[in-house]
Amino acid sequence: MALLHVDFSSSVLGMCVQMDVILPQKPTGMIGVNDAVRSGKYPTLYLLHGMSDDHTIWQRRTSIERYATEKGIAVVMPCVHLSWYTDMHVGLKYWTYISEELPAICRQFFPNMSDKREDTWAAGLSMGGYGAMKLGLRASDTFSKVVSLSGGLDVVTLTEKRMISQKPYWESVFGPTEKVKGSFNDLFAAAEELKASGKPLPDVYMWCGTSDFLYDQNVRMREHLKKLGYNLTYTESPGDHQWKYWDEHIQLGLNWLTK
Repeated sequence: MALLHVDFSSSVLGMCVQMDVILPQKPTGMIGVNDAVRSGKYPTLYLLHGMSDDHTIWQRRTSIERYATEKGIAVVMPCVHLSWYTDMHVGLKYWTYISEELPAICRQFFPNMSDKREDTWAAGLSMGGYGAMKLGLRASDTFSKVVSLSGGLDVVTLTEKRMISQKPYWESVFGPTEKVKGSFNDLFAAAEELKASGKPLPDVYMWCGTSDFLYDQNVRMREHLKKLGYNLTYTESPGDHQWKYWDEHIQLGLNWLTK
């Protein structure tokens, strides 16, 4: 595999941004690495970070490069700061960037990345789990499969609980609290709207630890997607909001994506 640190310009954000990219490479005989060999263009996973992190975190906390090598897939790890993968109420258009501009740029820079829907996936943890689910529900023409690990999936509850102490921040992202429910950023509304639209639905994989502070949100989303008839694989196990669990479960998520 090749690991690239990419600095480039985003027209949508109007600034220079960063992403790290893992690309498959023909087997080179490196010791301790099992390179998967694929024909054709590479399936591509957009792997998203959480609130306190950036585009480097998956490499620092997991062996994602090794996991991707064994699957023969490309992995794109972008930075979106504390935007919650939204076109912010007061701020920049990170949703437009992540859902439209970034895939187009990656396919321009790396022509061996597949442009097929069935080969384009998203995954993430916590805030990134929200972002991955949002890509599946709001950009399903591009993303066919999504993996959410300990996702912050109910932004209505999140904004209501945290608005008192951090009101300026949360309103800068999502706008006034009373307008979040049913908005473009509400994933429960997004799931209903996509189902009613007749557009393709994403396949969804979810995991959350039973001691995670976001566990109740994940259970509610599980029941919501099941009721709407989504193709959902849901797992839970003992655990809380820690990297030792995400390192384990991103491997299971990759198995699911590539089976």
